Amino acid sequence: MAITASLVKELRERTGSGMMECKKALVETNGDIEAAIEMMRKSGQAKAAKKAGRTAADGIIAICFADDGNSAAMVEVNCETDFVAKDDNFTSFTKAVAERTLASDVATVEDLLQLPLHDGEETTVNTAREALISKIGENMNVRRFERFQATSGKLSSYSHGVRIGVVVEVEGGDDELGRDIAMHIAASNPLCVSADDVPAETIEKERGIYKAQALESGKPENIVEKMVEGRVRKYLAEITLQGQAFVKDPDTTVGKLLEQRGARVVGFHRFEVGEGIEKKQENFADEVMAQIKG
Repeated sequence: MAITASLVKELRERTGSGMMECKKALVETNGDIEAAIEMMRKSGQAKAAKKAGRTAADGIIAICFADDGNSAAMVEVNCETDFVAKDDNFTSFTKAVAERTLASDVATVEDLLQLPLHDGEETTVNTAREALISKIGENMNVRRFERFQATSGKLSSYSHGVRIGVVVEVEGGDDELGRDIAMHIAASNPLCVSADDVPAETIEKERGIYKAQALESGKPENIVEKMVEGRVRKYLAEITLQGQAFVKDPDTTVGKLLEQRGARVVGFHRFEVGEGIEKKQENFADEVMAQIKG
């Protein structure tokens, strides 16, 4: 596989390593960027290889609840600039999409786009989207949605402006606890509720990386094993909701807070605008010069 400059650039951004190290790793892994990151972490070359979607696109996260509070929907609608994200027409459209999502049972964005935006109207979500593009002059799309139905607990939500949205189901506790947990999820971005939810292969992959790093220290095997297990415990505490330090009281974990309140988190979803979308960086000076040169 050809090792392109853009591939090297992405690996540099995700690992903080030098260009030559990144190119060498990509050559050795035949252009597989995830394998290159794992190899570099094992050798200690990667400075910051934690995988994270880069927030680049603009738009809105909207959350809509049913009147009884037992069901909800969360959607992400994207546009090109934060200026348009604040436009009343765009925010109204996004709110209507969230309401339509809640009232429907479609499973894909493609099917959602074909539904009427409002009851009793012929204008579909997609037709309304295209009309808005023509009116405002920016591309926009309905990117994703999630629908929620309370099972054994109560749904709570938190929105950080319009850029981050969280819906969580908490069994036990009260409204304040539910909102606090949703706020924590928005701030700390856990991957799952507990260590039991982390796939075994993910843990083994991390364990292998930590062991390769620890062996480089030259310490005895028994010490290495203790170091590895300690790193694994720290890793699980960082990525799981129950293991994280509670944002409003860092002296306690979310797991301990829930235990004290006789509550448990059934599940949650967190959306952040543009996560995982790479936005092209424009150099306007170069663009103007190119136009001048014809």
